[in-house]
Amino acid sequence: MGKLYSEIDDELRAFISRQHVFFVATAPLTAEGHVNVSPKGLDTFRILGPKAVAYLDLTGSGIETVAHLRENGRVTIMFCAFEGKPRILRLFGRGRVLEPEDAEWNRLASHFAKFQGTRSIVLMEVERIADSCGYGVPLFEYQRDRTQLLAWAENKGKEGLDRYKAETNSQSIDGLPGLGDPLRPSGG
Repeated sequence: MGKLYSEIDDELRAFISRQHVFFVATAPLTAEGHVNVSPKGLDTFRILGPKAVAYLDLTGSGIETVAHLRENGRVTIMFCAFEGKPRILRLFGRGRVLEPEDAEWNRLASHFAKFQGTRSIVLMEVERIADSCGYGVPLFEYQRDRTQLLAWAENKGKEGLDRYKAETNSQSIDGLPGLGDPLRPSGG
């Protein structure tokens, strides 16, 4: 049966650290808007405290999570055990987006490895922590991280990534603002 937790304790921290993928869910305020769920990986998730987490947001074709967080801050992060004992863990809370120009960037970026395609850091204050059985989640064996996204970003280079973000990450599919001006000089 599911259980509620008051904070991310050592046992939950250990569970999270064993997961190779997590999912981020957000939605706009309008009922006509698109709900978004994004899979994430590549050692981009960090626990900052008992009720604070963050992850690196790498350049991709969409900007839904960033746009939704800027509009309303609501976010859920989900971890599923694909190996070992079945379990689903959800972190519910409020998130905000930091870009390299933001004052907190350097302090938070120091928690992560450097990736060529990093476009933002998503910082989340966790309000609710709940797990459930995960009995319906299939077992999969982890092989390795994919390298295509990192190779793509390296191949594009900084200027190419800036152009790509300006073309594809300035607004969401629902027309909400995404990234700031990706072509302005980076401070981070």
